[in-house]
Amino acid sequence: MRHVVFRVGSERYALPLAAVREVVVPQPPFARVPRASEAVRGVMNLRGRVVAVVDLAPLVGLPAQALEAARGHVLVLDQGKRALGVLVGGVLGVEAVAPAEDGGAGLVRGVAAASFGAVTVLRAEALQVEAARLFGGA
Repeated sequence: MRHVVFRVGSERYALPLAAVREVVVPQPPFARVPRASEAVRGVMNLRGRVVAVVDLAPLVGLPAQALEAARGHVLVLDQGKRALGVLVGGVLGVEAVAPAEDGGAGLVRGVAAASFGAVTVLRAEALQVEAARLFGGA
């Protein structure tokens, strides 16, 4: 299965390619969301569509990433009518990743081998649920 491989801090992660609609360069400042978690960076306008942006780093136990114009990437996840942007340090590429050993429920599916070295494979569905929780949704 093909995955988008990216970095957050010095760590490498992957999401299934089918879950990622597009990759964009962030253009901060994002509009803040009142009373939202620090992991919620805000919302951005993407060609007339409002996209909520969540920093992946705090969700995986890393310090929040610095937000600078034209640095890093936002992975726009395919959620149908709602759009979710995930702030990452940078996309490394798209490649076939060896199947990760399923670690049970949760955000992390497991660790797999890729040409970039070991990557932590994330569950897109769990990421979307965690983001909804940050916004106070179910």
